Amino acid sequence: QVQLVESGGGLVQPGGSLRLACAASGISSFLNMGWYRQTPGTQRELVAVLVSGGGSTAYADAVKGRFTISRDNAKNTVYLQMNSLKPEDTALYYCNVYGRVGWATPRNYWGQGTQVTVSS
Repeated sequence: QVQLVESGGGLVQPGGSLRLACAASGISSFLNMGWYRQTPGTQRELVAVLVSGGGSTAYADAVKGRFTISRDNAKNTVYLQMNSLKPEDTALYYCNVYGRVGWATPRNYWGQGTQVTVSS
């Protein structure tokens, strides 16, 4: 059974930092791991992605230079370090893994979401 368990969200003041973590289990092969976010009435948007094969990363323009995605291979955990947070970063953050279980066709798996609120 595939599980993505997120942690690290919360309330932080503008300019502060948070680190999100997503521990994945039940997935045999990881292709991409990333973070998305969503606010009420909007579509889910990509925040950052890490490609497992080559280790390359990509970020949304809005978070470049402030957020860093990383992975602990031994723990199958992906992190999102968020610095210099702004009120507009407030959203529900979702962990995403694109991978496969056994020899099944690769697909997207999602965490349950963790709330990040940036407010004074």
